[in-house]
Amino acid sequence: MSNQHSEHEHNEQDHGERHHGTNDRAHDQGHDHDGHDHDHGSELPEMDLRVRALESLLVEKGYVDPKALDIIIQTYESKVGPRNGARVVAKAWADPAFRDWLLRDATAAIASLGYTGRQGEHMVALENTERVHNMVVCTLCSCYPWAVLGLPPVWYKSAPYRSRAVIDPRGVLDEFGVKVAEDKELRVWDSTAEIRYLVLPQRPAGTEGWSADRLEQLVTRDSMIGTGLPLSPADAKP
Repeated sequence: MSNQHSEHEHNEQDHGERHHGTNDRAHDQGHDHDGHDHDHGSELPEMDLRVRALESLLVEKGYVDPKALDIIIQTYESKVGPRNGARVVAKAWADPAFRDWLLRDATAAIASLGYTGRQGEHMVALENTERVHNMVVCTLCSCYPWAVLGLPPVWYKSAPYRSRAVIDPRGVLDEFGVKVAEDKELRVWDSTAEIRYLVLPQRPAGTEGWSADRLEQLVTRDSMIGTGLPLSPADAKP
């Protein structure tokens, strides 16, 4: 592992030393695992209402074109979003040469698929294996790889997730429904303005011979953050 990577890597023993000022909060916050909108103390309903009210006001005064808003929303939902990352992961699963390139130079490998731009200039891919599980957080704010994952989910930006992911990563993963064996190393990576991470999850068993297009259906957003796992072949669309 290069020195650049190790500067951003945290193991479970040094979390308390590397992240000053963090504390263990919101242990009892719930999660909506089915919808992936994990509630870490956020005020999503109230904020949603405020956004809608502001949007209506701007449209009413003629400051914003509703069609322009629709284009922006569509861009982040279909062109700049988790499906981009899913294509990267699926190609890495299906193409060993691309996988090696991704792990060696993620920025270039991802750019070769056309996924570049703001918040994706400097990327590092982290491979989950039988021995290691990687998880990404931004302890200071909400640095996130927009080019491959779109906009960050609300829980990713919440203070409880940002602190607890460092202090109690296994506990957080348990709340997300991800069980990491005690003998598996858990690495927490701190995303920054300089470097953003994409987790390369383990390829699900039983997918031998699958095409990249078919494998793409198994990749979830959370599996590329490390707070989730890919779908099983049985869960894939027919």
